[in-house]
Amino acid sequence: MGMDFLTALHVSGTGLSAERVRVNLASSNLANAESTRDANGNMYRRLDPVFESQPIGDANEISPNATGPMGVRVSNIVADNGPGRKVYSPGHPDADVDGFVTFPDVNPVHEVVNLMSASRPTRPTPLPWRP
Repeated sequence: MGMDFLTALHVSGTGLSAERVRVNLASSNLANAESTRDANGNMYRRLDPVFESQPIGDANEISPNATGPMGVRVSNIVADNGPGRKVYSPGHPDADVDGFVTFPDVNPVHEVVNLMSASRPTRPTPLPWRP
């Protein structure tokens, strides 16, 4: 089954929209890597998107076993529920009695890779070299 041009654009558009959410979340995670509290006074939690495939087509034609073109959507945004990372900083205003501050579990390298992979197209696997 072929895919017409507008359907191909729609599929591509769903991917771009989902990637925009991922980049926004990675940017937010990087910006808050050293935040000890969110706007409500709770510890800031790293946010990650959950992607889900989504059939493309008329809502009346879509069945649970759709075999046509599939797009993607962000089905949920989940907050990391880990304990965070403890850093010894006794002078910090949010330090506990032992001098440790709990920061969100944000790995800057992971977040930068998320940002870079969304802005750069993937490269095809090179063919083996033959003399």
